[in-house]
Amino acid sequence: MSQEYKVKLEVFEGPLDLLLYLIKRDEVDVYDIPIEHITRQYLEFMELFKMLDLDVAGEFVVMAANLIYIKSRSLLPVSAQPPEDEADEEDPRWELVRQLLEYKKFKEAAAHLGQREAERQGIFARIVEEPEQAAARPLGDVTVFDLINAFNKVLKRLDEKRENLAEIFEENFTVADKIDLILKMTGTGVALKFTELFSTGSSRSEIVVTFLALLELIRLKQLRCVQPEPFAEIEINRV
Repeated sequence: MSQEYKVKLEVFEGPLDLLLYLIKRDEVDVYDIPIEHITRQYLEFMELFKMLDLDVAGEFVVMAANLIYIKSRSLLPVSAQPPEDEADEEDPRWELVRQLLEYKKFKEAAAHLGQREAERQGIFARIVEEPEQAAARPLGDVTVFDLINAFNKVLKRLDEKRENLAEIFEENFTVADKIDLILKMTGTGVALKFTELFSTGSSRSEIVVTFLALLELIRLKQLRCVQPEPFAEIEINRV
């Protein structure tokens, strides 16, 4: 992978966004969080952030540490529980649940206000929205975590095909080259499936660079990602 061009992206969602995403994706009750499962998936996302060289705020690391702490406490045998003077200490999971519930309220309120704003804008709209655009889910519903989760699935499929064989030769790809390629692929006006974007990728490095190029184009508001229906494959369109 070429080091001449490197993209530094910020993850705008906070760690509670990631936790809510994992809970919602697995249809888990927020009051009954499977700490082991959620911690493992959270750390998997952190590894993906590291692989993609994304700028992750310290709060992500703090949350990961808290999850590991809660997980380690839950694994302690009865004989190793805190002394009696500390026995009344509240289960740390409840503090996490309280934070998630409070954060969820703010997220829902913000989404409601955003919907009201969109409705008000629609009253004075001069351009009628096309039916196919109106039927798609808005960009806000496809988060960076949705994209990284889809990207992780692509990587796993590649590893299964290659059967852990070493690359025969070193390949050099730049984000700039992949940006040009993606713009050409989406220039026809036809929606591009997320997996189609990586169909020609023959190595992990090429797929990573392609994904970074996609994130950069989204950040520059050149592309938008939508899902026609829940759990459908993400589609990429030119703005």
